[in-house]
Amino acid sequence: MVNTISMQELRYINLFRKITKISTRFCFMYGEWIVFCVPKKLLSKAIGKDGKNVREINNILRKKVKIISLPSGVEDAESFIKNIVSPANFKSIEVNDNEIIINAGGTQNKAALMGRNKLKLQQLQKIVKSYFKRELKIA
Repeated sequence: MVNTISMQELRYINLFRKITKISTRFCFMYGEWIVFCVPKKLLSKAIGKDGKNVREINNILRKKVKIISLPSGVEDAESFIKNIVSPANFKSIEVNDNEIIINAGGTQNKAALMGRNKLKLQQLQKIVKSYFKRELKIA
């Protein structure tokens, strides 16, 4: 599967590079958030001192922004997904050969993970498919 970047995402990435001086090609939408992924060693530089870079991008785009670390493999799937879906949370995650199953741990958490009209679920499935090459299910 080839990951394509939309023109809007390309604009976000260029703005991110201009403000943080860090080049990344990992940007996606999750709910009302714009999420940028950078290598773990560059995470603090990307966020900036006291979150200065995040606030500046927020003010320019007038959207919520998250900067998270790139997963190094499937073993980082739980922390990666947890960073994306926060402030919503889940009980546990199970990684199999061809799927990742999230145990929501209650109807309220499950509803928060799925979103209205399952929009967040569809976005998260697309993200998991592109990063881990696995299907995502919420139990």
